[in-house]
Amino acid sequence: MTEAELANVIQGRPDFDVIAGWVQPGERVLDLGCGDGSMLRGLIDTRGVLGWGVELDDAKVLAAIRNGVNVIQGDLEGGLADFEDGAFHHVILSLTLQAMRHTETIINEMLRVGREAVVSFPNFGYWQHRQAILNGHMPVSESLPHQWYNTPNVRFFTIADFDDFCAERGILVRERKVFDNGREITEEHNFLGSIGVYRLGRPR
Repeated sequence: MTEAELANVIQGRPDFDVIAGWVQPGERVLDLGCGDGSMLRGLIDTRGVLGWGVELDDAKVLAAIRNGVNVIQGDLEGGLADFEDGAFHHVILSLTLQAMRHTETIINEMLRVGREAVVSFPNFGYWQHRQAILNGHMPVSESLPHQWYNTPNVRFFTIADFDDFCAERGILVRERKVFDNGREITEEHNFLGSIGVYRLGRPR
């Protein structure tokens, strides 16, 4: 996959762009909920990473295999017991944290098997989401595209909530990027940002 093809994969997903920038050539990467493996395939081709994916959905597992990605079929709710401590440089969970029931468990597991955990999630505190609730409806947006009755999301939290979560557990936030419609937000993150992307280190 060329740089141009990778750019096409990440179009409309600024978290992908940030993640690609944080990963260095030759590193070992684990992509949790890797889908069809497009992002991981791009990192393998353009960064030369050693990549593995974990995916539950049958069709997506087959698509990842067709993309030439090493993929393990598994349920992330069961943890990452198949992987050794510190086996990876980066463990990625992209726009999936809000669908996890055992939030703290998966973050701890990511930091156990990886030197760094990279997570991205929709910010429920985004101003348009607040407006929707004031108007009496659950928010539906580009970052929260599902209706209340068919959403896979089980956690609705904000950037401020996640900051508190990390601070309370001593998790090191090495870097944070916040976006809205592909544009980086540099102030009032919890109000103006629709997506947060975090680079986390192990607890101090």
